[in-house]
Amino acid sequence: MPETLEVREIRKRVDVPGYRVKELVVVTTLLDAAEYSSEDITDLYHERWQVELDIRAIKTTLKMDELRCLTPFLVEKEIWVPMLGYNLIRKVAAAAALLRGVVPRAVSFAASQQVVLGSWSRLTEGTADEQQRLGRELLRVLGKEEVGDRPGRCEPRALKRRPKKQKLLMKPRAEARAELLAGRGKEGHG
Repeated sequence: MPETLEVREIRKRVDVPGYRVKELVVVTTLLDAAEYSSEDITDLYHERWQVELDIRAIKTTLKMDELRCLTPFLVEKEIWVPMLGYNLIRKVAAAAALLRGVVPRAVSFAASQQVVLGSWSRLTEGTADEQQRLGRELLRVLGKEEVGDRPGRCEPRALKRRPKKQKLLMKPRAEARAELLAGRGKEGHG
């Protein structure tokens, strides 16, 4: 690791209603301003928002906001299986977008997931010709499920529903269950 590192600081004023950031500061090691313009770098930083949307889709739509497995082997599976599903759904959305003549990000991820899950059994039954016909029809319909263009959208950064106030399970489930059952026996004899 070098003792010093030369960086370039780029500042851009943000005048978009609803955005929390009023001034964006990007620090980069891309020093050549002729090759990497300030505008290109700040645009690239803005485009990274798509990554944030992907992560949100993976965490919420695919219910990966909390990992439950305890061993490294199972945690790896718990991560990889939804990633494969995510890529499958994005591929379906991209195919629908291609048929419709729009960019893949314009097709709703949630709608694509619903179509894939809802049509899975029908797509695996029937002849190859029927499967292809149904697949094309589903892609045609799905291509109409576009993500809304919501310029100036402003949403509060707060939870609408609060989690229920329940105690956390701090011991093995079997042990807690045994304690509950032991307590019921005492109550019934008193």
